[in-house]
Amino acid sequence: MKKLKHEAELVKEAILAGMKYGEERGVVEFEATDSASDKIQYIYRLLVHDKKIQPLPEEQVSQQTMRHKLALWYSKQLPKGHPLLK
Repeated sequence: MKKLKHEAELVKEAILAGMKYGEERGVVEFEATDSASDKIQYIYRLLVHDKKIQPLPEEQVSQQTMRHKLALWYSKQLPKGHPLLK
């Protein structure tokens, strides 16, 4: 798993986009007290369920790999030439 250049920023944006996606779908309502790791896990599972991302083998699922998958998912939604893709 090769780390993306701006992975931390991509993960932050992916969490926001994933929260918006889940709330617009009407399947979740995030609270201010929800931890980032809980949000990451829920968003990852939701995107796998909706077939938006390829699932990891269950033995490889960890906070680090879920963060990476969310960063990849979000980076593919950005337009070419976006600063986070450079």
